[in-house]
Amino acid sequence: MNVAIDPEYEKFIDEQVKAGRFSSSAEALEAGIARLMLDPDPDVLDEQDVADIRQSLDQIQKGEVIDAKTVHAEIRKRFLNK
Repeated sequence: MNVAIDPEYEKFIDEQVKAGRFSSSAEALEAGIARLMLDPDPDVLDEQDVADIRQSLDQIQKGEVIDAKTVHAEIRKRFLNK
């Protein structure tokens, strides 16, 4: 099979091969395809996803929300030590 890919992706694959992560471009592409086969369908929600969404909506209705500036500040503080 011959496949044409976007030059940006081709560059990334070449970099991965040069870095020794894969022995060839074909191996890198096969790894990507294998990953797609293992990942769940992103458009399908499982029971936990639905429960989490419902919980979030309930919290919003109760006014249990945090503004974006506060969230960003907490993330910077926790993960960036700023």
